Amino acid sequence: MIGAAAQVVLIGVGSPFLVGLMRQVRARLEGRAGAGIAQPMRDLRKLLRKEPIAPHGTGWLFRAAPLVLAATALVVAAVGPFATTDSPLDPAADLFAVTALLALGTVALALGGLDTGTAFGGMGASREMTVMALVEPTILLAVFALSIRVGSTNLGQIAASVAEDPLSVISPVSLLAAVALIIVTVAETGRIPVDNPATHLELTMIHEAMVLEYAGPDLALIEWASAMRLTVLLGLFAGRGGSRWRCRWRWRCSRSRSPCSARCWPPPRCSWPSCGCNCSTWPAGRSC
Repeated sequence: MIGAAAQVVLIGVGSPFLVGLMRQVRARLEGRAGAGIAQPMRDLRKLLRKEPIAPHGTGWLFRAAPLVLAATALVVAAVGPFATTDSPLDPAADLFAVTALLALGTVALALGGLDTGTAFGGMGASREMTVMALVEPTILLAVFALSIRVGSTNLGQIAASVAEDPLSVISPVSLLAAVALIIVTVAETGRIPVDNPATHLELTMIHEAMVLEYAGPDLALIEWASAMRLTVLLGLFAGRGGSRWRCRWRWRCSRSRSPCSARCWPPPRCSWPSCGCNCSTWPAGRSC
């Protein structure tokens, strides 16, 4: 329970700083000084102090869209295995449920854009639905490639199984699924070359076209939820490769620091919790 709450707080508070870090890196690569990694948090604070304004003629869909988007992002942050696999909502951390929650937030924002009745809102909603029709099935297939080998669609069980024995899921299928997950993360979060969140040009707007009519706290909720969705998708991708890097680190650790690992054959298994040798790693007929 404590770990799940800490995970939600970590993602909720850290996601604006992640967006700021990405903007800062881009600014440095372009030769600019940048506004700093805390600028998105300052922007959210400024928007929260403004008066909420709704266009004339909009209904409850327009007002409910930011709340649904932020709520779905928080639920995914609570059930996903990002910092811990111990969650009180573990039965709900199913692959299909998490993908459905992400899709629900996207549909709610698209309906909010349509409710304004503007040309930009309708254009952005239409483009977003086209992207979602391509992105959501790909996310399902990318994570499903791991769930087949694990034997479960629960994200917590998948993460625990990969951390325990990463070699069991390393295959060309997993590599192709990871590449697909990178592509859909770029598309789902509205990044270049699919979208450009830094401009308001008609040819490049998808996400920004749907939120043009939002202001004040509603816009702050949308920006915060978008940052959390980016963090969640990057966390899903990092979970696929994190165990592999831990495996390589532990193998080097056992090889360089353990006094007996130089005699071990085959090399120590990556799933060991510490550096050292075990009798099971020695050939048959020999003892430690």
